[in-house]
Amino acid sequence: MEQFSLSLGPSRKEFTVGQLTGRINDLLSGEFSDVWVAGEISGVKQATSGHWYFTLKDEQAQIKCACFKMNAMRLRVKPQEGMAVLARGRVEVYPPRGDYQLIVEAIEPQGLGALQAAFEQLKKQLKDEGLFDAEHKRELPRYPQRIGIVTSETGAVIRDMLHILERRAPGLHIRLYPAQVQGAGSVEQICRALEYFSENAWADVVIVGRGGGSLEDLWSFNEEAVARAIFGSSVPVISAVGHETDFTIADFVADLRAPTPSAAAEIVTQYLVSRDEQLNDEHRHLVRAMALFLARSRDQLNRQGMDRGRLLIQLRLNRLAQRLDELEMRLHRGDLRFRLQENRSKLDSMEQCMIRLLQGRLEKGKPALQRLEEASVRAMRLRIEQMKFRNRYLESSLRQLSPLAILQRGYAIVKTGDGTVLKAPPPEGTEIEIFLAQGKVRAKTYENN
Repeated sequence: MEQFSLSLGPSRKEFTVGQLTGRINDLLSGEFSDVWVAGEISGVKQATSGHWYFTLKDEQAQIKCACFKMNAMRLRVKPQEGMAVLARGRVEVYPPRGDYQLIVEAIEPQGLGALQAAFEQLKKQLKDEGLFDAEHKRELPRYPQRIGIVTSETGAVIRDMLHILERRAPGLHIRLYPAQVQGAGSVEQICRALEYFSENAWADVVIVGRGGGSLEDLWSFNEEAVARAIFGSSVPVISAVGHETDFTIADFVADLRAPTPSAAAEIVTQYLVSRDEQLNDEHRHLVRAMALFLARSRDQLNRQGMDRGRLLIQLRLNRLAQRLDELEMRLHRGDLRFRLQENRSKLDSMEQCMIRLLQGRLEKGKPALQRLEEASVRAMRLRIEQMKFRNRYLESSLRQLSPLAILQRGYAIVKTGDGTVLKAPPPEGTEIEIFLAQGKVRAKTYENN
């Protein structure tokens, strides 16, 4: 008997809609996990959740885009209708509609001046919100004692600032919060530094800045997050970014813009220097006033001595003249011319004697006057030395209280990675930074059994 077999062919693959959509999503996300797409934005919508939705299109096609809140907060420019951009992201499938879409993580305007366009857009936005208004600017303290600095711990900027502060106002307390000022992670570090000084209320004023560079190099200070951190600071902030011709968003938001970091150090110490100059002026004025007082006193004593001497001589001469008149009358009456001549000689002799006596008394009085003058000068010099000693004592006390002085004596400050100062041993495996007088050391803790 002949047998027949029935062949059904290759086995077919069956998928549910969800399974097929999932496979397609895996293929797309694996192949297009990080792509840049050029196109024009249209149909822009911002949800109350903070997410952005729009379409990216060109002459041939279009693709739906979604930019979720966490990524949207870091965008240099916000999506605008008709804007030509380069959008970076990954391709995924949205299962409820079966649409593929670009999950946008970054946007850059296309063409020449893209960064400048982003700068102008954010500047206009923050200005419209009132972040630049003069009513929000706080007055800097006239005599600050604690200065917070946010900048890189390496490079010429921090060295120049510390040199100027030490030269113009020795004894100030200075605290540096090291932060990257360029590149990936710099925005987050600058914001954390500003939040640190704002929350602990240690500093009287904060200087945030860096040296000069291109627009790209300075871009961290054109980020919205940095601008809002400056605006929200509870401590007055000086922006000192780049050179005098460089302007950033941070400059417009800060309470004061300094043309350079070195200028910022001079600004915060201007009244302290003026106070020292005023004390020196008062010292010089006091010395001149004392010298004038002594000169006037000496002249007054001289005048009093001479006037009294002249008065005594005149009184004596008047009496002698009266006696002479009497003798002359007696001469006329009794022919006593010889006795008159004799008395005249006595009168001349007595006059010379009185003059010599007065001059002698004046000479004897000069040493006493000179001693009085010297005693006054010594007292003045002693007072000045006491004031200088007190100033040196106060300066020494301020230097001893300075954290930098403590580090110079061999102590160290231990912080965790987030900047918290350790006061007790941390858990095993904690990464720490040990700040010394010169530089710092990174380490990791372990338990010593």
